Amino acid sequence: MIGWEIHGRELANCNCAYGCPCQFNALPTHGTCEAAVAFEIDRGHYGDVSLDGLRTAAVYKWPGPVHEGNGQMQLIIDERATPAQREALETIMTGGDTNDMATMWWIFSAMAPNKHPTLSLPITTKIDIDGRTGRISVPGVFETEAVPIKNPVTGAEHRARIDLPHGFEYSVAEVGSGTTTTEGVIPLTQNKATYAQFAEIHLGNSGIIRAAA
Repeated sequence: MIGWEIHGRELANCNCAYGCPCQFNALPTHGTCEAAVAFEIDRGHYGDVSLDGLRTAAVYKWPGPVHEGNGQMQLIIDERATPAQREALETIMTGGDTNDMATMWWIFSAMAPNKHPTLSLPITTKIDIDGRTGRISVPGVFETEAVPIKNPVTGAEHRARIDLPHGFEYSVAEVGSGTTTTEGVIPLTQNKATYAQFAEIHLGNSGIIRAAA
């Protein structure tokens, strides 16, 4: 197994209500799951291949809960990536060189046998975890805008977090409201003012790499 590590940020938007039932071992709000996500890699490597400064993105869609499988997915790799970097990122994001069920990428790939060709495109991201604002743009594929949840009475920003001590994606995520529009081969039709998460990610072959106490 080739050693790898990625440390950066993610912004994801799915079609469920704020909180995302998946995070609580519950069924999706509308019975199905569809999501768009992007990652900013501050530091990373796959063996001796540096992944510093690159971005990746993905679109996922399942006809039911993720764990029932039969989903479809498409990865997008930063057009700035070299062939070696692209191969490394595609391997990681399809669960390669990863312990079974150790990361969300392993699980999503295993549950999405219908894989569309990986794209090499410019990926524009702006992810402010503390501010709970963000934007993803992948030309011809999808656009995501995310903002803080607003109190329906006062309009004030509402802050909520999800803490997963034994998660496989992040330790703590800030929750916001996201909207995604799609143009690619996987249409997302329900992602309007739905769950968005902003999180720091630090992952490797065995899953989350947690800071030393």
